[in-house]
Amino acid sequence: MSGNNPPTSGAPQVVATRAELKEALAAAPPRRAVVMTMGGLHSGHGELMSLGRELVGPDGHLVATIFVNPLQFAANEDLAKYPRTFEDDVALCGQKSVDLVFAPTPDVMYPNGDLQVTIDPGDLGLAYEGVARPTHFRGVLTVVMKFLELTRPTFAVFGEKDYQQLTLIRQMVRDLDLPVQIVAGPTVREESGLAMSTRNKYLSPVARETALRIPSAIAAGQSVAERGSSAVIEVVRSILEAPAPVEVDVQYVAVTDPLMGPAPDSGEGRLIVTAIVDGTRLLDNAQVVLGPPGPFAAEADSAAGVETGE
Repeated sequence: MSGNNPPTSGAPQVVATRAELKEALAAAPPRRAVVMTMGGLHSGHGELMSLGRELVGPDGHLVATIFVNPLQFAANEDLAKYPRTFEDDVALCGQKSVDLVFAPTPDVMYPNGDLQVTIDPGDLGLAYEGVARPTHFRGVLTVVMKFLELTRPTFAVFGEKDYQQLTLIRQMVRDLDLPVQIVAGPTVREESGLAMSTRNKYLSPVARETALRIPSAIAAGQSVAERGSSAVIEVVRSILEAPAPVEVDVQYVAVTDPLMGPAPDSGEGRLIVTAIVDGTRLLDNAQVVLGPPGPFAAEADSAAGVETGE
């Protein structure tokens, strides 16, 4: 990989070293968006790239990073088998008008070996995903901080599917006064409704069919949200914990506020779900509106031309 040749025929420039990256960025427009990935790209990543291009416009600069970050994997996790499809990934970047792909190796990202200073994710980093993966978000926030420093973007685009990650990145940017705008892209789903994830490649046909319980359970939870968070959790668990042809280990089902604090009695909340289906960890989430509609909701809907079904 070399940064000496400019992109041709829509292909992005690909660089692997800090020096190549610095040279490429120095010659690029200053209005920049970055989409950080671990490779194994799918159309969900492509939508984030499209959003990045929209944010910077045709004359701006769009960067994608491809790096399987060892710092966010524990010893018993899937670092070694995580999908690596670099040529296909670069091709997708080209289709989505990415200008520059930064694809460093671990020794480029961590030239001094084991880090002595990392980003502490705080209490939220030890909840939900952090219960089973207590070092995960330390690794995520640290590499995100490093990529922000190396690429200096105007915008950084992340998907809502990894909602806890998105929330923590936003918190890091606020708390540390980082000069970047974090932009969230909505969860992209397969035609079946399953949230797109690189790890979906691990699913057998039977496991994939079983995994469809997750979006079904979320939809069922949304349908009872006016009865409160406890009702949402009960309905979701009843669907996920029913007998299945493959093992389903429900890690957690929770309803929070939009910042992942305690769920409100009424108003906007977030339903978050993680289950291990036949050995594959799958995350999903969705907005829920808790509590009964307000006393003026019907009048407001009517004024806005919304059909109430009456």
